[in-house]
Amino acid sequence: MRVLLSTYGSRGDVEPFVALAVQLRARGAEVRMCAPPDEEFTELSSRAGVPRVPFDRPWRSWERPPTAEERHQRVADFIAAQYGTVAAAAADCDVVVATAMSQFVGPSVAEELGLPYRSALFCPDVLDGLDGRGFDELFGRPVNAHRASIGLPPVGDVGEFLFTSRPLLAADPALAPWRGAERFDVVQTGAWILPDERPLPAELLTFLAAGEPPVYLGFGSMRTVGADSARAAVEAIRAQDRRVIMGRGWAGLASIGDRDDCLVIGEVNQQELFGRVAAVVHHGGAGTTTTAARAGVPQVVVPQGGDQTYWARRVADLGIGAAHDGPTPTVPSLSVALRTALTQRTRARARAVAGDVGVDGAVTAAELLVAGDDGVERPVRGPRRRA
Repeated sequence: MRVLLSTYGSRGDVEPFVALAVQLRARGAEVRMCAPPDEEFTELSSRAGVPRVPFDRPWRSWERPPTAEERHQRVADFIAAQYGTVAAAAADCDVVVATAMSQFVGPSVAEELGLPYRSALFCPDVLDGLDGRGFDELFGRPVNAHRASIGLPPVGDVGEFLFTSRPLLAADPALAPWRGAERFDVVQTGAWILPDERPLPAELLTFLAAGEPPVYLGFGSMRTVGADSARAAVEAIRAQDRRVIMGRGWAGLASIGDRDDCLVIGEVNQQELFGRVAAVVHHGGAGTTTTAARAGVPQVVVPQGGDQTYWARRVADLGIGAAHDGPTPTVPSLSVALRTALTQRTRARARAVAGDVGVDGAVTAAELLVAGDDGVERPVRGPRRRA
């Protein structure tokens, strides 16, 4: 069986697909993965031994999220940046699985080649639309323009085109249970987690050993987080008599002042680190939220947009941390959230929920894909040629 995985997005869109690829290969499938050529994604897939077909344009090259007026053109640009690569990579495969911005091209490529197609998502809230608008309004024009250009008919239900009627939900049911629209027959597999065995850097271990557990502060791939927000967050953490480990992230955050109570780090093994800190302050990406929940550490989510507001709400509703109101923290606003997160009650709740978070979602998804929905293993078909 030959599987094409395609993802175009940030680390939270790439790492789960690497986890799925590892499990598919363990079950005898041949896997290739279309992904952005950014250096950290290249290193991630190489470390896991996953064959990669890089897109030409790095994910970091998209300078900022689009405005509402720019969204149609951005979708058209995403399609143009991926279609040729995905179509070529899928030519001799038996199934296509896509997520993130690859969902704009994956279904059409699969339809062209007569292949089964599966859509994957990491947050159930995604299926409810965006900014109160439906998928037909949001994406119908650029999707159907592209389909016309490759000789395919238009789609009338863009939501079902993007996600199919039976999408894979790669989110843990304890953190993000499916309670959405009945028209989607969602298969919730659990989160797709890639085990990380890397040791923590010596400098970080020394900092951890030098005092009480610090608070981790990081916004991942969010490049719009400014120095003022970082400074307010550091000062709010210091106001709780805690030291700070600050992830540099894609925003390039730097040390605040010359005090020795704040260590700035690059990309590290968060699975190992989060179990050693007092709390995690972050943007609310699905991967970071799940990693912190697995570690049993309280969280403060400062959502920057998209599905991050959903994860902020879930953290608060579960009692495993606090949700900050809005994307821009101030010292007073973040201090309130930190005081909630750093209580013994929240820590105890976080530890309790950690025991309910599964680790075998990628295994479940790999077994489903290899078997097919009918429980019968798919035959390996010969190479195809596009007309």
